[in-house]
Amino acid sequence: MRKILFVCLLISVEFFSQGTELHVKQGSKNHVEFISDAPFGKFSGVTENIDGYMYWEGNNYTTNSSLYFEVDLKTLDTGIGLRNRHMRDNYLQTDKFPDASFKGKITNVTPAAQGPFKVDADGEMFIHGVTKYIKISGVLTKSGNSDYNLKTNFSIKLSSYNIDIPSIMMVKLSEVIELQLNFNLFSVNKAEGKK
Repeated sequence: MRKILFVCLLISVEFFSQGTELHVKQGSKNHVEFISDAPFGKFSGVTENIDGYMYWEGNNYTTNSSLYFEVDLKTLDTGIGLRNRHMRDNYLQTDKFPDASFKGKITNVTPAAQGPFKVDADGEMFIHGVTKYIKISGVLTKSGNSDYNLKTNFSIKLSSYNIDIPSIMMVKLSEVIELQLNFNLFSVNKAEGKK
C-alpha cells in the first residue's frame, strides 16, 4: 500500500510541476499596430511579424511565469512607402535597432468561469536601444485544447526611448504612441526549452 501511495505521489508531483509553454503561432493573422493620434494627423504602422512565448507552471498562471514577445520594426507598414522609409531610417533606426521587445512575468490573473480572462504582467520594454520597466494588461482567451489568443493595448512615450518626436511627410507624430497587439499562441513540448 505504501508503495502504491508513493508512486501516486511521484506521479502527482511530476504532473503538477510540469510547465505550460506557448509559442507565438506564425502565419495565424497576428496583428501589431503602432498608432499615433496627433492633433494634425493620425496614422498607424502595422505588421504581422511578432514572435515570442508564454510560460507558467502547474495550474496557476503566475507560478514561475514568463512572457516574452518581440516585433520586427523593419516590417512596419504605414501604407506609404516614403513614410515607411522616413520612420525606419530617421527615427526608429531599424538598421541598429530592428526589434522592439517585452520581457516579463505574469503577476495577476482575473479568473473567469468561461471565456477570456484578464492577465497583468510586469517587465521590461526594449525599444531603440533603451529598456524601461512597464506594466501591461491583456486579455487571454483559450481556444480549443491547446491554443490561446492574447490581446493587449498600452502606450509608450517616444521621449522615454530617446526617439525624437518625428514629423513624417508633414505630419507630426504624437509623443505618446499606442501599441495594440493581438496574437495567437500554441502549446509546445516542454523539452523544447524556453528562450
